[in-house]
Amino acid sequence: MFLALQQTIQAVQEVAEEIVSEEKTLSVFELIKNAGIGGQVIILILLILLAVALFIYFERLSAVKAASKVDSNFMNQIKDHVTNGKIDAAKILCAQAKTPVARLIEKGISRIGKPLEDINKAIENAGSLEIYKLEKNVSILATVAGAAPMIGFLGTVIGMILAFHEMASSGGQAEMGSLAGGIYTAMTTTVAGLIVGIIAYIAYNHIVVKTNKVVHQMEAQSVEFLDLLNEPI
Repeated sequence: MFLALQQTIQAVQEVAEEIVSEEKTLSVFELIKNAGIGGQVIILILLILLAVALFIYFERLSAVKAASKVDSNFMNQIKDHVTNGKIDAAKILCAQAKTPVARLIEKGISRIGKPLEDINKAIENAGSLEIYKLEKNVSILATVAGAAPMIGFLGTVIGMILAFHEMASSGGQAEMGSLAGGIYTAMTTTVAGLIVGIIAYIAYNHIVVKTNKVVHQMEAQSVEFLDLLNEPI
């Protein structure tokens, strides 16, 4: 009796070891490798979109950070120069700053002596140009955020069509294992598309928030400059 129990336990252990050894392990490389030509092309496109999105994000982030650096004493110096009639010195100070705020103030200084409305209009036009420079290529991030999930879903649909075509071609006798493998492999393109889309979406919103801060900074400094010109001498 005891010997029979030992043999039963040993047999169960052997079966369990066989089941564990036959378990399939998933890896990103294997999923991509088994995705077929269509899935691999879709994933390659998504990787290119991810690279483009990351490049634009870091390039724009660097540009926006550089644009937001304004000396806290900048407007005080401009006020002193303008009040004392040192217009050329004020222009030189703006040229040395090399920031969007400084370029707006420089545009306003170059219009001193003209009606305040003309000065305000010149600053607004210069501001629109500076905002356009700050938002350069940012729309591509939004496009990637929206297009990547759809491209990934397209890859999944193609994979599902091929899987069901294989089942139809075999007269409904296709093995469930191979069919399931084809389906979960096809789903990898949707996962890849969602990952790329989420990264691009977060990057886009972060750049928009940073850009809006610079725009508000430009507006505040422009209003302060116009108030300076409107002060009685």
